[in-house]
Amino acid sequence: MKLNEIADNAGARKGRMRVGRGIGSGKGKTSGRGVKGQKSRTGVAIKGFEGGQMPLYRRIPKRGFRPPHQKAWQVVNVGTLQKAIDEGKLDAGQPIDAAAMQTAGLFKHALDGVRLLGKGELTAKIEVKVAGASASAIAAVEKAGGKVELPPAPVAEAA
Repeated sequence: MKLNEIADNAGARKGRMRVGRGIGSGKGKTSGRGVKGQKSRTGVAIKGFEGGQMPLYRRIPKRGFRPPHQKAWQVVNVGTLQKAIDEGKLDAGQPIDAAAMQTAGLFKHALDGVRLLGKGELTAKIEVKVAGASASAIAAVEKAGGKVELPPAPVAEAA
């Protein structure tokens, strides 16, 4: 075998269709685009257009609204914290923050911050630094003798 003898197997590559090259080619005249009209021209993309009928995306009722800059919280329950402490993944003697929880494997990404919720039981005395907490979570931590540290509330500017 020589380099100049290397070739594809017969039928391995199909040649590109040459359109508009006479009636005998089978793709002459209109080149397989039918006749006249907008869709026979080049550069036409009529996505969602239904020939003047009200399109589906406008017929279906719309509900709700998602604020574009809404914060996405990573949710952690007090019961999950207690379980991590029992398993030795978290140290109850040290302040527990988002980085410590992430290292313990409670979540992969902190998103816009961690929000503590009150589901489950907490027996360990802990100090938690989180971006947000529910009233029941704060009550559960304080009942166990710990405290929850939240960031200061933003001050509204006087007009």
